[in-house]
Amino acid sequence: MLNEKQLEVINATAPVVAANAETIASTFYPLLFERYPQVRSMFNMRHQATGEQPRALARSVVAYALNRQDPVALERLMHPIVNKHVAINLQPDQYAIVAECLMAAIGEVLGDAVTPEIADAWSGLYWEFADRLMAAEENTYQQLENVPGGWRGERGFTLVDRVTESDEIVSFYFKPVDGKPIRTFQPGQYLGVALDIDGEQAMRQYSLTSRPGDDFYRISVKREGQGRASRHLHDHVKVGDHVRLLPPVGEMVLDERDAPVMLISAGVGQTPMLSLMAQALEAGRQVIYLHGARNARVHAFHEHLKTMARQYGSRLTYCYVYSDPTIPDELFYRGVINRALLADYLPREVTPSCYFTGPTGFMRDVESALAALDIDTPYRHFEYFGPSGQLH
Repeated sequence: MLNEKQLEVINATAPVVAANAETIASTFYPLLFERYPQVRSMFNMRHQATGEQPRALARSVVAYALNRQDPVALERLMHPIVNKHVAINLQPDQYAIVAECLMAAIGEVLGDAVTPEIADAWSGLYWEFADRLMAAEENTYQQLENVPGGWRGERGFTLVDRVTESDEIVSFYFKPVDGKPIRTFQPGQYLGVALDIDGEQAMRQYSLTSRPGDDFYRISVKREGQGRASRHLHDHVKVGDHVRLLPPVGEMVLDERDAPVMLISAGVGQTPMLSLMAQALEAGRQVIYLHGARNARVHAFHEHLKTMARQYGSRLTYCYVYSDPTIPDELFYRGVINRALLADYLPREVTPSCYFTGPTGFMRDVESALAALDIDTPYRHFEYFGPSGQLH
């Protein structure tokens, strides 16, 4: 725990650190990769190039400094970070590497302003945050391991099938190499995937599109033009090949209400929605499924969703929107999912549980629209595919 002197220093210097947090984080990562190149495999370098990863780190450190005594805010901050760390099998000794490079970055950005007292205080804050994260991560590792079919860290799997879902998305079906059972998961969760690409390891996370209880895991991956891992999966991973998977984690899971469920997605953001939809329907809940895509060529799982809509009748409302349609079709809206469309499909009798995923700009727009439509924060659920962040 921090002592009174350290707290005084942190409170006095927090505005300066917060104002420079993104610069510090942007300085930190090059230092980290230069000094410890072996950790590069844990990061999607595209998120480095876009600034997403440094911004996420900066926000996390500042948020911890501001909320360390608020249990609710702290849980909201830590939960997605813990899941992301477990999905890359982060180990306690790696926190020391981060501490070294983070303090070096603070010194490089703030220069002589970083006195020994300031360095001691912010180092203490980092280690307090790190100790809490390590404890939560160890607890999660144990929970994932000590269940039927569970395991810790990486486990070998074989690709047993691959199915083209659209011009951009392919589904990959994996079964364990050892032939033993696999742990179940909660709909909406994701897998960590460790790939060997040109002699280097790459770690990525993909939402599960299979159903809990299946004897396989299915992920459905969009081929991104600049996506090193997705291009490798699409172009090089064939049936019979082996990959290493980490256990399912993730916090965007279905709540326990009886209220309707509204699932809102764009592009490959629909992947966690498939299992959430199935779970909600099996629980007897009404589901409104809204999906946006460019056109029919890139719209995955369309036939499956139409089949589900016919099967469940009035219990499942399925609407899709094309921003750039290429063929005539009277059954879709042209444009994007916006506030007006959400208002048209929003249940009136009771506040629905709303889940949304997709590109960050899309999620920001949906978050704003739902708030304007009086959907309170506890009923708005989202999850980033990349580094954890915020929509405001």
